[in-house]
Amino acid sequence: MVKKVGFDTDKYLSIQKKHIQERLKRFDKLYLEFGGKLSYDLHASRVLPGYRPTAKIELLQQLNNVEIIYCVSTKDIEKGRIRADFGLTYDNQTLKDIVDIRSFGLEVNSVVITFYQGQKNVEIFKRKLENLGVKVYLHKPIAGYPLDIPKVLEGYLEQPYIETKNKIIIVTGTGPNSGKMATCLTQIYQERKQKIKSAFAKFETFPIWNLELEHPINIAYEAATADLLDMVMIDPFHQKAYNITSVNYNRDIENFDILISLMKEVTGENKPFGYRSPTDMGVNMVASGIIDDEVCREAAKQEIIRRYFRYHKEKIEGIETKTTLNRIIEIMKKVGLQENDRAVVEPARQAAIDAENKGKGNKGIFCGVAIELPNGKIITGKNSSLLHAESAAILNAIKVLAGVSDEVKLLPAFVIQDINNLKTKILGEKTESLNVEETLIALSVSASTNEITKKCLNKLKNLRNCEIHTTHILSAGDQNGLRKLGLNVTTDAKLTIKYF
Repeated sequence: MVKKVGFDTDKYLSIQKKHIQERLKRFDKLYLEFGGKLSYDLHASRVLPGYRPTAKIELLQQLNNVEIIYCVSTKDIEKGRIRADFGLTYDNQTLKDIVDIRSFGLEVNSVVITFYQGQKNVEIFKRKLENLGVKVYLHKPIAGYPLDIPKVLEGYLEQPYIETKNKIIIVTGTGPNSGKMATCLTQIYQERKQKIKSAFAKFETFPIWNLELEHPINIAYEAATADLLDMVMIDPFHQKAYNITSVNYNRDIENFDILISLMKEVTGENKPFGYRSPTDMGVNMVASGIIDDEVCREAAKQEIIRRYFRYHKEKIEGIETKTTLNRIIEIMKKVGLQENDRAVVEPARQAAIDAENKGKGNKGIFCGVAIELPNGKIITGKNSSLLHAESAAILNAIKVLAGVSDEVKLLPAFVIQDINNLKTKILGEKTESLNVEETLIALSVSASTNEITKKCLNKLKNLRNCEIHTTHILSAGDQNGLRKLGLNVTTDAKLTIKYF
């Protein structure tokens, strides 16, 4: 059974491209602020089954005459903030994104490091980028932003100007609050001084303006931004201007009057860019690609539950606050969701109970894992002296996918023993059991001499985008291995000895 598709990426790209080109006709140059992940939008691909993670990149390739300005905030670099989808700090994510963008044949004009105030870490990162041949601009905080407009305009003029040569300039970044809009307006203000009719627009995938307020896709946006306390709201400006109900989010709506006042001074126009509402600023045609609303509704609900488990884990790790956790709990209640509405949760917990019952009298932590295969079948795994629970579940899953009996041992005892010796006797580690990364290496070695293992190894690619739940916080080796396999991971985040 193949997972159901609810979204037509090609149809969406065709309409979205036309919409952007029509917007461009009104101006000499268009600065497009891109929200969300540019290279690999995994949130969109989970919420809209059928959405290709590289859809935005594909669109830019079709538009042809584009270049990219990439923004990263000093605050995020200093904080050591991490992108959960790839497990990278924001400075390293910036480097990865530049490599990814260039691999698609697109031009990265430069990196703008925003909110710079002489921080040493930023100076080091700037030199690193420049050593890699990347142009870097430092934007300082602007005094009085955004209310003191004279000071803001003065601040725009003091920022370094970025030379561009194309008509469409994509301004993207590592995440929210990276200074993308300020970078756009800085460029536009300086170009308007040069008599270049530049304009601003927002490329936001979510929330979707022409879906209803309480649609699970829009609520999934709230879940994804629970740490920012974003809320989806009816756009009152759009309602008043056009008598049309549209959806936007609180920050854009709350700041629209201020933003328009600022844009009036930037452009010298009474109705800057012709915008009468926050919705007008967007070029969002995502709804046109939805071909099965029910499939997308269910996918969005599952994403909300995944976000709930993520914030719960991050609260335990000290990354997130009680406020964020309360917000996601509130969102779960609003949609009527519970933890066990995620199919892999209860089987994972039961696997841990089974492991504990089997190991009565033994010391240690008993962990359980469950994986949902593409056909809906649930496969479980338990930890042992040989394997982490995640490793056991992976081996069990690929045996089922390959039609191999559960009794077959995919890893010869001598391979496991050799790795155990390396870990304990040479590297001095305390645990002998194999994590996912180690298990994948062991599988690869064993497959060279065993056809059954090789057959199972080839089924690993079928686990991509499958759902997995574990009862305990993942070790680094498990987390990295599951990420490479492309599974959608959640956890109860119980602590284990190996976590410390």
